[in-house]
Amino acid sequence: MTAELVLTGPQRIPAVPWRDPHTVSPESLAGYIQTLERACLEEPQSAGVRTCLGMAYAMNYQVYKSMDALEKAVELEPDHFFAQMKYAELHYRLRALVKAERETLKALDLATNPWEYTVARGQLQEIRRLMRDGTQKPEWTKSLKIPALCLLAMMIIFSLAVYWK
Repeated sequence: MTAELVLTGPQRIPAVPWRDPHTVSPESLAGYIQTLERACLEEPQSAGVRTCLGMAYAMNYQVYKSMDALEKAVELEPDHFFAQMKYAELHYRLRALVKAERETLKALDLATNPWEYTVARGQLQEIRRLMRDGTQKPEWTKSLKIPALCLLAMMIIFSLAVYWK
């Protein structure tokens, strides 16, 4: 499979094998990522290309770059189903389930055909199952300032106690 750009409707989307990361060689994946990065430079307003780039980064285990690309895609086109769905899926895979559920509900609102509804509902069902089972990372809503200050105070007290003798 080549990494050439293919014309698919109004956007140019690179032909990338979206498969299991273990079936794509790291060299091929790096080539696809470079092609997608160039395509993003050529078409900076294309949510489709940025979504593909985010997926490629995720396949390459570059989570932060993937998150940045998918956030940019959703920002560029808030009504782009696939960008919203992949952004939600990344949160789901990172087990940030509260955020994943919110983003998947947005994708479900953007769905326009039965396939999109099925994909979004399936992901939402899996997210809710994981939430029921308790498989999620906690959402940090409280400040860690007080526990950090208490730990610092305890360390100072123990240091003084050791050096006091």
